[in-house]
Amino acid sequence: MKSLQLLFACVIIFGFLSCSEDDPGKYEDYLVARPLTISIQEFKNGVDVIVPQPIAESGKIYAYQDYIFVNDKFRGVHVIDNSNPAAPQKVSFIKIAGNVDISVKNNFLYADSLTDLIVLDISDINNIQIVNRLENVLRDNVVWPLEADIFEYGDWNYENNVLIGWEVTTERRLVEEVQLRFEDVMMANAAENSVGQGGSLARFKIVADYLYAVDNHSINIFEISDLANPQDLEDVYAGFDIETIFNQGDQLFLGSRRGMYIYDITEPSSPAFISEFQHGTACDPVVVDGEYAYITLRGGNGCGATESGLFLVDLSDISNPALMATYPMEEPYGLGIMDNTLFVCDGSFGLKIYDTTNVPELRALQHFEDITTFDVIPLQDHLLMVGEGTLYQYSYADMSIELISSMAL
Repeated sequence: MKSLQLLFACVIIFGFLSCSEDDPGKYEDYLVARPLTISIQEFKNGVDVIVPQPIAESGKIYAYQDYIFVNDKFRGVHVIDNSNPAAPQKVSFIKIAGNVDISVKNNFLYADSLTDLIVLDISDINNIQIVNRLENVLRDNVVWPLEADIFEYGDWNYENNVLIGWEVTTERRLVEEVQLRFEDVMMANAAENSVGQGGSLARFKIVADYLYAVDNHSINIFEISDLANPQDLEDVYAGFDIETIFNQGDQLFLGSRRGMYIYDITEPSSPAFISEFQHGTACDPVVVDGEYAYITLRGGNGCGATESGLFLVDLSDISNPALMATYPMEEPYGLGIMDNTLFVCDGSFGLKIYDTTNVPELRALQHFEDITTFDVIPLQDHLLMVGEGTLYQYSYADMSIELISSMAL
């Protein structure tokens, strides 16, 4: 009997070792995406102001007066009192199903909730009020995780559930099973006008009495002279794979995976195409400083095959943007510029800082390594940056960038 037990144990051990996930070539790591869904009823009642919450996944960052708003991807917005940058304090969490963007003017906060536009009164930050909801005025802006290797749909039901985002995890899978899956299934395809400031990854932008919200193909336009009651105007088709929006003067600069589109908003209700700057397919936020545009391109996975880098574009002839120089990067995301200082979030390779006095020659000033960086906002007196679940703040003293505080979100 003992012999049989020993033999059985050996078979189990041998089988485990022979099928170990460490077997070369038999198993590989794959990015697996699963839909995040809520019921239709939850979506309709999915806006609420609750006590501070731990962050699940850092999204975009927005600054308004003494407050910082940090998006928690697809879940809502964390409200932070930053009256003392050395000791920021969480105030509340605005729960908004499917939210990825906000913009603020004169204490009215505009936020997307998938296809709906939510309006909140934040004049009393301790008693935020929901004042309006415009239904079906935005296109569905849930971005499919094209970098994923496998999609696990589970019991997702279109009729009863609303897709608000995706959870992507790294999992070890048997290569043979994954190959069979690909063979069988293909993916379906505080002033008179007090306006806050978003980062370069923003898809919302307020200019005077208009809110511009970009989706994959269009500029959605809202007239907001009556702040509590936005008027939904006719959308303007703008191109393909649009990801970000930036404003300088009477021009909008749209970053897309194919290039940069420039639109004239002299007539604010009807943006008019001026020109475009094309590059290889890559994820592409843009900021503009005078006659120069700075564009980060992140290649690889769903972002495209282009190598990652920083592009400097000459805008002196706005009808014919021209590439001036490129600088290599590893995995760049957001960027920002203030007083000849350029800040580039290079993903897990940290924050890189450059002097732009002699464009197109950039001089490296500092490199904060060993942190993951995502989005950045250069304010007049200090820098805000969000990384992997952390809010960082830096001072600009005498061109020396120094950490003021870091706050786990």
